Amino acid sequence: MYSDPMSTPDRLIEATQELLWERGYVGTSPKAIQQHAGAGQGSMYHHFAGKPDLALTAIRRTAEELRGTAGRLLDAPGSAYQRISGYLLRERDVLRGCPVGRLTMDPEVIASDALRAPVEETIGWLRDRLATIVQEGVDRGEFSSSLVPQDIAAAVVATVQGGYVLARASGSTDAFDAAARGLLALLAPRPDAA
Repeated sequence: MYSDPMSTPDRLIEATQELLWERGYVGTSPKAIQQHAGAGQGSMYHHFAGKPDLALTAIRRTAEELRGTAGRLLDAPGSAYQRISGYLLRERDVLRGCPVGRLTMDPEVIASDALRAPVEETIGWLRDRLATIVQEGVDRGEFSSSLVPQDIAAAVVATVQGGYVLARASGSTDAFDAAARGLLALLAPRPDAA
């Protein structure tokens, strides 16, 4: 399943990332992690204090990966609208849902301050980054001065997360795509923008 050069800790972390996304915290047993990673019980406990420690490391890595992907799109050249559009319309595994957003539905993750922290930080980072881009669009006259950047940022995040839910419920990516297109239509630059 994993290439030989990948270290045992990395295999364990990657396996945990996949299983958390697929099964949630409770459904991700140490045995399942070890089997998925092709690692023995001793190696798991040699590198990590236990399932909570490994899960926290995996959640942090998932959060970093999401920030990296979103950051590349949001920091790309182009207008504020183009960058937000690039983020909304990027290729993603819609029917699997968001690997970070799905963690918000996991009672064990939400009940743990430590496990919840990287999720909360990542969503906060995304909202702040989007709000900055919306403000840039307002300042350049691309968007209406009546827009409240933090509100628009929250709407973008809610559209993405809600789009995942709608798509999973219908079994089709069409619902996600429609939500993204709808939000982009509402954000379309003013005709008189330079």
